[in-house]
Amino acid sequence: MSDTAFSSGLFAGFTDFRFSHEGVSRQVFRLGEGPAVLLMHEVPGLHEGVVRLARRLADAGLSVWLPVLFGEPGVRVSALSVASCMGKVCISREFKVLASRRRSPITDWLRALARCAHETCAGPGVGVIGMCLTGGFGLAMMADAAVIAPVLANPSLPFALSAGKAGALGLEHAVLETISRRASEQDITVLGLRFTGDPAVPNARFESLKQAFGERFVACEIDSSARNPHGIGRWAHSVLGVSYVDQPSHPTYQAQEQVVAFLQARLAANPSEACAWKP
Repeated sequence: MSDTAFSSGLFAGFTDFRFSHEGVSRQVFRLGEGPAVLLMHEVPGLHEGVVRLARRLADAGLSVWLPVLFGEPGVRVSALSVASCMGKVCISREFKVLASRRRSPITDWLRALARCAHETCAGPGVGVIGMCLTGGFGLAMMADAAVIAPVLANPSLPFALSAGKAGALGLEHAVLETISRRASEQDITVLGLRFTGDPAVPNARFESLKQAFGERFVACEIDSSARNPHGIGRWAHSVLGVSYVDQPSHPTYQAQEQVVAFLQARLAANPSEACAWKP
């Protein structure tokens, strides 16, 4: 890996490099020192809100790795950029395979990156945060021993286009059994975030996660019903990204801080600190 440093602009303070695995090469941005966290961006790409989250994690003593999975780094969020990105992503082979519960090359690549991050940063393991279309990637990545702190932020794949899809997790049954058993045997907690009224992440999906992981699945669900006390809109979707509000009293800010505390505790070198984390 050959790092390039940025001194100004959105990515000031970051370094970037290209990571290759099985013939696939992608750009990866890095910031911070400490245990590694892979932050997988949402549509339309690695935008300002994701970079803000990366800076918060780095300030908390974590080394944040941001792979560019689709879109352009620094893309502005707009109706046009979201629609354009969704159109391209939804026809890509990697995401279509993932949505059909078959093995996806993109998760293989991400697991390899997680192993690289673990080797580089040491510590007990790696944390992962998926957002929106990448929200469920943390589950698939749990098949790799390096991943010990998965965060699923508004996991929207497979698309909930039918009652059957509403509760789907996008994994083969055997893979889900394997990672569920690993969570139980190694005391791995899975943290999930969503807005309660989000049609892209229906109740049934979180119910499936509760059935699969029992008490090891911790749900952070933010009220977005009509007349909710924080005025959250009915179409709110991205808890840590586009829908995030940077005010300490806001539920999305509190959810972000819960994620930070979760990762700090689960990736701590002292096992007693990991056990001490409470939702």
